[in-house]
Amino acid sequence: MNSIPALTIENVAALDGILADFLKKADADLTVVIDRGGNVISQFGDVSAMDVTIIAALAAGSFAATRELARRIGEVEFNALYHQGNGSHIFMNSVDEDTIMISVFGSRTTVGLVRFYSAGTAHAVSTLLKSLHGVAVEGFRFDAADVSTAPLFADR
Repeated sequence: MNSIPALTIENVAALDGILADFLKKADADLTVVIDRGGNVISQFGDVSAMDVTIIAALAAGSFAATRELARRIGEVEFNALYHQGNGSHIFMNSVDEDTIMISVFGSRTTVGLVRFYSAGTAHAVSTLLKSLHGVAVEGFRFDAADVSTAPLFADR
């Protein structure tokens, strides 16, 4: 898994613009972009009734579990998952090999409309995130491989 790129205010604004456009076209309530580990990269929409960090972690777990199901039937992975509720529904789709997009919507729209617009949105998000990999942001770059369990301060 690649590291999450550092996002500038301009990058966040561009990502928010992409997600806002998706919500408007698909008439969805919330969209969240996460990495495959369940970390939230960006979110846009109504989060008043839900904990986005828990949704992100569970969505990542769901994608990981269904990846094994897909392998059992000869697929690499299922690139989209849909869960239908009585009032709220969730559609998750693969943005790229490192990223997942989650969309929460209600009865105002259909899964077909959400799926249709999520494809173009996923492509736009992927393009934006890929353009940021390898770009240092004012001298700062985080890579998970740099994390060490060695103590920062030693008494002796």
